[in-house]
Amino acid sequence: MSEDRIMKPQSIVNIGNMARIGRGQPLAFILGPCVIESEDSVYRHAESIARICRERSVSWVFKASYDKANRTSVDSFRGPGIEDGLRILGEVRRRFDVPVVTDVHSWQEAVLAAEVVDLLQVPAMLCRQTDLLLACGRSGKPVMVKKGQFMHPQDSSFIIDKLLSVGCDQIILCERGSCFGYRELVVDFRSLPIMRDTGAPVVFDATHSVQVMSGLSGRSGGDSRFVPILARAAVAVGVEAVFMEVHEDPSRALSDGSNMVKTSELGSLLDSLIALSAVSPCAQE
Repeated sequence: MSEDRIMKPQSIVNIGNMARIGRGQPLAFILGPCVIESEDSVYRHAESIARICRERSVSWVFKASYDKANRTSVDSFRGPGIEDGLRILGEVRRRFDVPVVTDVHSWQEAVLAAEVVDLLQVPAMLCRQTDLLLACGRSGKPVMVKKGQFMHPQDSSFIIDKLLSVGCDQIILCERGSCFGYRELVVDFRSLPIMRDTGAPVVFDATHSVQVMSGLSGRSGGDSRFVPILARAAVAVGVEAVFMEVHEDPSRALSDGSNMVKTSELGSLLDSLIALSAVSPCAQE
């Protein structure tokens, strides 16, 4: 990390006017389907998740992608595209009074998405793309960067340096597993305190961490049985938020169904994570 850095990442990041992720704050959640499958589907999922979170009075952000640009196969479902996708996400924000996040893949997309969403997400595979990071940093919106599966957690400090260089100090880092062989991922929980040493809040992505990359003949596989186990472990180690993709019927999801949490099982999982967070290291800060 640069010794001459003037700015530092903020320890608490405000996501719109409705959510806070950071040190000393209650455990927050980033939840939603992997991709916008249809307009009705997104509203249905947002309504269900909003009710579950409202019953528990938790801070949360709705996530869905308008374009899955980094799919393995050219035949994979990608979503409605940026124009319709941002319109739908804006409507989710309005209807359910919840902040929204989506992933962007180029500096041009970052500019457009920042007009609608409350948090910009940089995908793991693009976390070293300087122009993309700088555009997100200049947008005026908070930025969440997923640490690449190929990256040492200490190197996340260089991500932060790039964002700080354009005046962005509302930064969130996200752990989503590391490559373990050609397709498997493994979570090294040492990465969480290492990334928190940067001063930025850290999110654990429990669903992508169980992904098997290209494990289903050109589509990503995974094993969702391990999502609750890894999520609880991350909260016990200490994180500011947990990211989980959620679907009413993962077996019929158009993207990443093997990794997702079923909506009907979300409430009990949140209850266990909230209870655990009360005695986690983050609760003592």
